[in-house]
Parts: sequence; structure tokens; C-alpha cells
Amino acid sequence: MRKLIAYFIKHSVAVNIVMWTFLIFGAVGAYNLKSSFFPLIDSKNININVTYPGASPQEVEEGIVLKIEDNLKGLNGIERVTSTSRENSGNINIEIQKGKDIDFMLLEIKNAVDRVPSFPIGMEPLIVAKQEALRPTISFAISGSNIPLATLKQIGRQVENDLRGIDGISQIQISGYPAEEIEIAINETNLLAYNLSFSEVSSAINQSSLITTGGTIKTDAEEYLIRANSRSYYADELSNLVVKSEASGLIIRLKDIAVVRDQFSETSNANFFNGNLSINITITSTNTEDLISSAEKAKEYIEEFNQKYDNVQLSVVRDLSVTLTQRKDLLSENAVIGMILVLMFLSLFLNTRLAFWVAVGLPVAFAGMFMFAAYFNVTINVLSLFGMIIVIGILVDDGIVIAENIYQHYEKGKTPEQAAIDGVMEVLPAIVSAILTTILAFSIFLFLDGRIGEFFGEVSVVVILTLVVSLVEALIILPAHLAHSKALRKQSNTPKEGIAGVFQRVFSKLRYINMFGDKVMTWLRDKLYSPTLRFALKYKFLTFSFFIVFLILTKASFDSGIIRGAFFPTIASDRISISLNMPNGTTEKVTDSIISFIETKAIEVTKEINDEYIGEDSEKYLVENMIKNIGPGSSTASLAINLLPGEERPNEITSALVSNRIQERVGAIFGAESLVFGSGGNFGGSPVSISLLGNDIIELKAAKLFR
Repeated sequence: MRKLIAYFIKHSVAVNIVMWTFLIFGAVGAYNLKSSFFPLIDSKNININVTYPGASPQEVEEGIVLKIEDNLKGLNGIERVTSTSRENSGNINIEIQKGKDIDFMLLEIKNAVDRVPSFPIGMEPLIVAKQEALRPTISFAISGSNIPLATLKQIGRQVENDLRGIDGISQIQISGYPAEEIEIAINETNLLAYNLSFSEVSSAINQSSLITTGGTIKTDAEEYLIRANSRSYYADELSNLVVKSEASGLIIRLKDIAVVRDQFSETSNANFFNGNLSINITITSTNTEDLISSAEKAKEYIEEFNQKYDNVQLSVVRDLSVTLTQRKDLLSENAVIGMILVLMFLSLFLNTRLAFWVAVGLPVAFAGMFMFAAYFNVTINVLSLFGMIIVIGILVDDGIVIAENIYQHYEKGKTPEQAAIDGVMEVLPAIVSAILTTILAFSIFLFLDGRIGEFFGEVSVVVILTLVVSLVEALIILPAHLAHSKALRKQSNTPKEGIAGVFQRVFSKLRYINMFGDKVMTWLRDKLYSPTLRFALKYKFLTFSFFIVFLILTKASFDSGIIRGAFFPTIASDRISISLNMPNGTTEKVTDSIISFIETKAIEVTKEINDEYIGEDSEKYLVENMIKNIGPGSSTASLAINLLPGEERPNEITSALVSNRIQERVGAIFGAESLVFGSGGNFGGSPVSISLLGNDIIELKAAKLFR
């Protein structure tokens, strides 16, 4: 190692090439890194979606879900199977074991589904598909005062087409309205007057709604494709359908015996934004798309749309890029503050030029990490940024130790080159062992299974890469720069002119600061640290007893509940979610009336809190928007309340405070299966989750109520 350090000290050009390689390629790597809210993880789930119109949850369970689950039993490679049966539909989620090829397992599961001998008549084709890794980027609502749902739907389709034309946006989901259908209401009197039966009308409609080919006719000159296309997509087209024609010339059309109109299906699915009907559009990002870029382009489109139209507005409901951008800003601020503090304190106690070269190690280490990050599938996300924020406080430690030791050897009279070599070699074992122990501590996340290991493994990768590059910088680049720096040269007192003179005067002032720092360090060493160290060495048992006592007190605090433990802390939120589940079979009107009642109470509570903490005359209002949703199904509903960002509202107003007050004001809702008031959550889910398994639903319900 001594020869390697001596080589780079002798060849300073090679050192600069290495440093600039890190900086240039690191900048290119950072520019090309994709951004995502969470680390990119390959899907390990396969979903089977079941649609059975008009069926009860029990019919879906017994006629479809149980048959599929029986065929999946014993299939090698499946970790767990969970299913949900509801009115008209059901879902089976299959988790694949770690290390198994999900594409191969998809074929195995499809084969298992195909082995089911029979399914109920009327069931739509099953959908067996791998759960794609789609991550929400930004969602916004299309709303306006007194605008019909059909008009909002047309605007939503136009907005969708516009967004799909923007580069970097491909995955768009629209919700807030049921499926469209054509209703044909036959008049029985007219049907009898024309001597028609219902089956004749139905047969005429089925035969007319055709898109088919009839082969080709080839001639010497051309080739003709025979094709029948008589399918109608709108009511006005279908109303002119000829149901029956008689020899007398009488033509009976569908509009003569029925009322034909376009309408939405009876499936419950409706959104309300601040009390107005709305349609929600959610943009999601794939593994190849950039979250921040997609969100910025979407917000530009929203701003342009709102400038064009007054009666219809696009309002951002949730923007995940905001949190990511805030983390990036925090990282940048910490990096700048860290470099300033290093320069300031090292200039105070050692040497200004010495401090500069130690501070240079910070951007070099991060640049080196960015250079290799792409090979480990690292993205700019909340967890990788968290790792960068953590490692900032560790990075300059080894550089400070090495630089100070080199300076100490120089003060003993050694040449700068020899001081650099001896200074590094003296602390080399301690520096390497310190970095390795930190790397080992963070490498634990790489061996954890499940979601935690997959997510926090990226934190480990970021920290380990940065520390390795910082070690290279501290052992090779830093000593070479210090050996050739004026920090290890006797400074001339002859005043210089121009810019050089300005810098000389500044450094002369800093030398006075250095002298003050030396006095402070001498006092701390001789008057505080040395006596304390002598006492500790003289009374070893007493000193050791202090730490044992503190350890016992800490353990007792945990056992007694004074210090409470949690795997992850509750995450503060600016969003309150209220979920309502009514018994299956509850009509849409009943569900809507209950969630509307909750919405009314929420408006009252938030207004009271706003007047109490913010002020009635303030320009800011506690609630940014409220989104009410009915569906999926007629028995479920939800209410989402987006509060002011935490930094813009008083600290006393937490989402838990607002949620608890709303819950108190609403009181008990009799007849509801569940009513959940959420104001944040824990990473990875609830601390404890219990599943009751059995084949008898009556026994399961009794077990649930057993105390």
C-alpha cells in the first residue's frame, strides 16, 4: 500500500485523471438516473380477476374461486394465495416464492386454471396476468360546477389522448364513471301491435351487431376483401335498425317499438371533488420512465388547460414528485452545509487549504457513487436519497483524520511527500477498519427477505458505494493533493499584488483564526480531556460501572414501557382517508347518504379547527380539497381529505387530530361492516395482522366475535 500511495504522490497527473473521471462520469451517471418514489422492484404477484355479473359473493366464492384455489394447491413455487369475493366479481392474488421465475409460474398457473372442469354460465372470461410494477406519479381531478357526467367523460377522454401524446407518459388510468351501455326499453303495447315477440327483437339486434369477414375475391387486376361491419356504438345509430320488413313494404324499426338511449351502467362508480361531480385521472410510471419528469410535464399540461377553460378545471389531488423533490433539496442543502462546516472548522483548527482538499472529498465520493449506481439498478427515490443523507455525516471523517495526521507529520519537520506517506500509513488500519465496520453494518439489509430487504437494500447499496469511493479518495487522491499543496509549504510574508495579494491577505487573517483555534484546542486537551482520561484510566472499575448502569437503566426503561418500541414509527401524513364498507347488497343510495353525512361532519370539523388554529380571516385554509368516491360496488365508499402541507400549517394541527375529531363528531354508524379513519400509517402495514382460516363462514364469523 505504501508503494501505491507513493506512486500517486509522485505522479500527480494520474491523481487528477482519477478525480476528474469520478466527477465527469459521476455527473453523467447522476443525469441519467431515473427517479421513482420507491426503489424499482420486479413484481412477484400474479392476479386472477373474475367477473360474474349478477352473482352474490357466495356464488363467486363457491362457483369460481374455490375451484381455482383447489387446483393451485400443491403447485411448486407458490408462497401464498389470498382471494376476495364480492358482488359481481372476485380476485385471487398469488405470491411467488423468492428466486422463482415469475414468467414460468404464470404459465403454470394458467395451466392450473385451465384444468378447472366447469365454470358458471354467464361468467366472463378469466384474466390471469402478472401484476405489473406501476407506480403512481400524479393524479388530478376534472371537475366543474353543474357539468353532466357524460360531458366530463368526453373531456376526460380528450385529456387522456393529449397526455398520451406527451413523451414519457404512457400509463394513464381514468376513474369516476361506470361503463357505458345502450339501453333498449321495449314498449309491450307496440310490440303486440306489430305482432312481434321479444325473442325476434333480440335476434334482430344480435344479427345486426356483426363485424366479420367473408373471404376475398381475386381478379386479374385487383383483390377484394368481403367484410360485414354493421355494429352500432351509439343509441341514435341503433334506433334505425330494421327489426322486421313485410312483403307489403312495411318496415318496422327498433325506434318504433322501443326507447333507445345511451346511458351509464348501474355499476356504482362516482367521484366528487369538493362537492362537484368529477373524473379522476392517475398517471403511473413504469420502470423505464422518470417520475419527476412525467409529473412536471403533466403539471405543465394542467396549467395550460386551466388557462384555456374557465368552466372546467384540472386540480391536482396527489403529486408524489413533491416529496421526492423536497428530499433532493434537503440532500443538496445538507451537502452544502456539510462542506461549509468542514471548511470552517478545519480552517479554525488546522489550515484553510487543508480544509479545502478534505471538503473536495465530499463531491468526489458522491460522483463515484453515481458512476456505479446504474449497474446496481439504483434510482433517485426517497430511500436512496435517505441513504445519501445518512452517509453525508460519515464521509469526511476519514479525510479529516488523514489530513490532520499528515499535517502533524509535516510539523515534525518531514518533507510534504514523506509526511503524506507516513501520515496515511500510520492511520491506515484504523481508517480501513472503521469504513469496513460501517459497510458491514449497512450490508445487513442486503440479506433481509421480503419488502423491507428489497426496499432498504438500496440504502445499503448507496451507502456502501459512497464509502468505498470515499476510502479510495482519502487514501490515494487526498494525500497526493496535500503533498503538492501549499498547505504543507512555508508561506512567504512578502505582500503580493492583484488577486494573489487579496487571497494572501485573506489567508493571513485566517491564520489568526487558526492561532485562536489552536489555543482553544490546547485548552480542551490540557484542561478538560486529559484530566478526564487520567481519571478514567486510574479508576477503571468505576468508569466501566457508569456504562453498565446506563445500559441497565435503558433496558429497564424498555421493559417498563417508559421507552416504547416500534419496528417503524408512524408516518405523518397530510392526507386523511375514511373508508366505509356496508354489508353486501346495500343500495347505492344508502351508502351515498352515509358517506355524504360523514363529509358534512368533516367540513364542520375542519372549519372549526381552521378558525381555532389558523384564523377565520387567514388567506390559507386548512383543507385543500375533499374527494368523495362511491364504489367499486354499491356497498363501499371512501372520503379523502387533503390538508395543507405540514410546513404550511401550525404544528398543533396533525392529521391524527383532525381524524380523531371527525370520528368523534360522526359517532357510531349502525349497520356498517367497517368504518376506518386513517391519518397516516406504518411502513410495511399494521404491527399485528391476524387471519382466520376455515371452510365454514358461520364458524369464522363466530370466531371473529369471540373474546
